[in-house]
Amino acid sequence: KVKLPHSALPSKTLQKMLLQILFDGEGKKRTSTVCSSESLNAVGATLTPRRISWRQRIFLRVASPMNKSPSKMQRPDGHDGSELLPLSPLAPPLEEDPLILALQNEDGTDKIGEKKNSEELQSLWRKAIHQQILLLRMEKENQKLEASRDELQSRKVKLDYDEVGTCQKDVINVWDKKLLNCRAKIRCDMEDIHGTLKEGVPKSRRGEIWQFLAVQHRVRHRLPNKQQPPDVSYKELLKQLTAQQHAILVDLGRTFPTHPYFSTQLGAGQLSLFNLLKAYSLLDKEVGYCQGISFVAGVLLLHMSEEQAFEMLKFLMYDLGFRKQYRPDMMSLQIQMYQLSRLLHDYHRDLYNHLEENEISPSLYAAPWFLTLFASQFPLGFVARVFDIIFLQGTEVIFKVALSLLSSQETSIMGCESFENIVDFLKTTIPDMTQPQMEKIITQVFEMDISKQLHAYEVEYHVLQDELQENVNPCDEGEPLEKLERANSHLKRQNMDLLEKLQVAHAKIQSLESSLETILTRESKMKTVIQSLEQEKITYQKTLEQIMKYLPTEALSELISHRPGFSRQHFVKY
Repeated sequence: KVKLPHSALPSKTLQKMLLQILFDGEGKKRTSTVCSSESLNAVGATLTPRRISWRQRIFLRVASPMNKSPSKMQRPDGHDGSELLPLSPLAPPLEEDPLILALQNEDGTDKIGEKKNSEELQSLWRKAIHQQILLLRMEKENQKLEASRDELQSRKVKLDYDEVGTCQKDVINVWDKKLLNCRAKIRCDMEDIHGTLKEGVPKSRRGEIWQFLAVQHRVRHRLPNKQQPPDVSYKELLKQLTAQQHAILVDLGRTFPTHPYFSTQLGAGQLSLFNLLKAYSLLDKEVGYCQGISFVAGVLLLHMSEEQAFEMLKFLMYDLGFRKQYRPDMMSLQIQMYQLSRLLHDYHRDLYNHLEENEISPSLYAAPWFLTLFASQFPLGFVARVFDIIFLQGTEVIFKVALSLLSSQETSIMGCESFENIVDFLKTTIPDMTQPQMEKIITQVFEMDISKQLHAYEVEYHVLQDELQENVNPCDEGEPLEKLERANSHLKRQNMDLLEKLQVAHAKIQSLESSLETILTRESKMKTVIQSLEQEKITYQKTLEQIMKYLPTEALSELISHRPGFSRQHFVKY
């Protein structure tokens, strides 16, 4: 019989540690089987009847290594020795475990004839605990690895679209350097950013670049306090209930239905989209939820996390002013349709006349373009490039893209003779562009500047609106009509004068901003040059002092005698 001394048994603290190890991270017990006397007999052929302590059972369960295969561990008496398989991945040879050798002795005596002392048994206990801890750590690392793999797979699914244009390696390196300034909120040169953005954007870094462009915009243009969104965190908004829930749920399946990230009903993509739309509807009580916002939010979710997408959605809506077109009165959208019509009238007169003859207003084909930022009908690669420019230039990008699309297909549109053919062409054929056509459109958008025209058309819309209201409320019959006409013409001239002054003021502001950026850049360069010159001066002075130590006194005296009023200190100074 093998009889363990009482001093070899572990302390109460060690017992508690061992019991904790037998539980996993979620508080559930590991699958373990209590070793009965029969299962212990399965280890050896015939064990002498004796009492096995619970500590020995746990020790055999945790630390006993077995090099035999599962098939060889079946005993002739029908018992399954797998109950005693160790949990530890580190399995030493069988003969190294003295306790197992003792239990497997047929006549119940110690083959070696030596009893293990307290220190050796405690060492075995420490080894068992150490191996169990290693196993738990390995399981946690495996869980982290699985989560990382899931994240990489999700990212791969999100970015499942063809890019428009290629981004060269040197351009990627330039973006990497610029993104270092994102967290520091360092003001960068906008012309440099414009040139780099024109060269391309790496798909894998697009979300970070959008956040970088948002930071650069906020550094230059601070939103007034009255126009800023409420200061409520994304997590707090998710805890609340929204009255727009039904409308959001209905539109989940309509948003990018063919994209793998959003196609699964109530999958990860749709749940993230629901959370984002719900949070914004609670944040912006005036707008709430509008159908087109789901596509804008979907594009953001494909390139960043939920919270980041929520911040960028706030930037688009509040900082860039897109929320105006989603208001219930749709006033801003009406102004945008008027501005697009005026652009066609001034720059593509034949196309404008053809659409007017067939009674096709911009609201029939352009309203979805503006409300979804082209995301509902055009390829995702093209939409992503449009978003790149929107984050840099703002709302006028939509007009540039719409005007470029219509002008590039002007000949084909003019060839359509009926109302149905024109509408079908605008809704189906134009979005189905080739890769070179999309690249050409993006290039035209970068080169186009219509900001002055858009400002003029907006003022013109408000003037026409005021005239219409005056016509709705006619004057009294006693008031002379000629006097009103003169006053009306005078007001029109004043409006045109103010419009011209407004355009001049905008031009001056832009030139002053560019001049200010140039001056700041020069100032920073001059400061760097001055610092380097001061360092160089200090170095020269130290060198001169070293030279004077080796200069003979006679030569120095002769030099000073030839320069009246010139002392040794002057020499060191100069």
